[in-house]
Amino acid sequence: MKKIALAYSGGLDTSVILTWLKETYGVPVVAFVADVGQNEDLAAVHEKALATGATEVVIADVREAFVRDYVFPALSAHAVYEGAYLLGTSLARPVIAKALVAAARSTGCDAVAHGATGKGNDQVRFELTVAALAPDLRVIAPWREWSFVGRSDLLAYAERHGIPVPVTAEKPYSMDANAMHISYEGGVLEDPWQPPPAGMFLWTTDPEQAPDEPALVDITFEAGVPVAIDGEALSPFRLLERANALGARHGIGRVDIVENRFIGLKSRGVYETPGATILMLAHRAVESLTLDREVAHFKETLAPKFAELVYNGFWFAPEMELLRATLAHTQRNVTGTARLKLYKGAAQVVGRKSPVGLYDAEAVSFETRTQVAPSDAGGFIAVQALRLRQAGRLSA
Repeated sequence: MKKIALAYSGGLDTSVILTWLKETYGVPVVAFVADVGQNEDLAAVHEKALATGATEVVIADVREAFVRDYVFPALSAHAVYEGAYLLGTSLARPVIAKALVAAARSTGCDAVAHGATGKGNDQVRFELTVAALAPDLRVIAPWREWSFVGRSDLLAYAERHGIPVPVTAEKPYSMDANAMHISYEGGVLEDPWQPPPAGMFLWTTDPEQAPDEPALVDITFEAGVPVAIDGEALSPFRLLERANALGARHGIGRVDIVENRFIGLKSRGVYETPGATILMLAHRAVESLTLDREVAHFKETLAPKFAELVYNGFWFAPEMELLRATLAHTQRNVTGTARLKLYKGAAQVVGRKSPVGLYDAEAVSFETRTQVAPSDAGGFIAVQALRLRQAGRLSA
């Protein structure tokens, strides 16, 4: 091993890991930081990495790629894990790991390291991505190698080695933020009977305190991709940023669930996903006008599989490539605009239109007889009833 690229955040874990890697393996360490819209002071993170002993610091702005290539395909797939989780953390891991591999290549590293624990999903997501994109790179997972058990061990190590540690009160839970969501888990949240602590939510307004007047928002899609809000065209990241602001103001997107981790444990997670919640609802509304019935029904059977693959870390697996291509094919004509009403934690579709929609107002009107005559329905029903009549005679 010549050099290690570490996925670095500047927090306690990765600061200790940086020093531990140098001490344990005796090679230079490159600190890699991905900007996925977490709103951190990246200049301060850069300086801290150098002060902690990094040979080099690489910061990659992957915000647009994250939203364009990961978040939007998941939204158009209606990917929701176990009925509630919109996969904010799960979607960020492959884009971070891909950028980590690129940083390792550009800086001459032959190994990568991460700070994911041995109990969670992130270790799987990082390492499966590296395996798919750079099978020659060695992966180091310190939490599976060292003897440290918890935060007190890390703090003692940091003190012994002069590693700067922020002097702040420890939160009673852990957090992870990106352009799509904020997640909260661990600590006091590990009791699934206890509600989230007062004041925990950093992004969304408490629905009870949200504005008393509803807001209307128009979201426009082209080929399944959101491209404009209220008529203003925006880049993927900026569009999600705008949707986040709208949703957060009106208390939309809070989720509190107990989910099944890939490794077999159950975990309580609390999430804020304001913008993506709005965009997925709007996308469903435009699809309702533009997708053929059988295509729409078949597509919905694929959504749970898509969500499961994302959650379990298989973004770059062959089956995911096939699934994404299939879903992309369904989106060719998903073009139009949905109008949503946002009010005190709820988003409701109140209008939808499409220049290429399959909806025919004249055909479905009770006042016309175009395309289908009422008498035709009798024969259709009679044919559909044949097997039911047969079954009914046998059970009579």
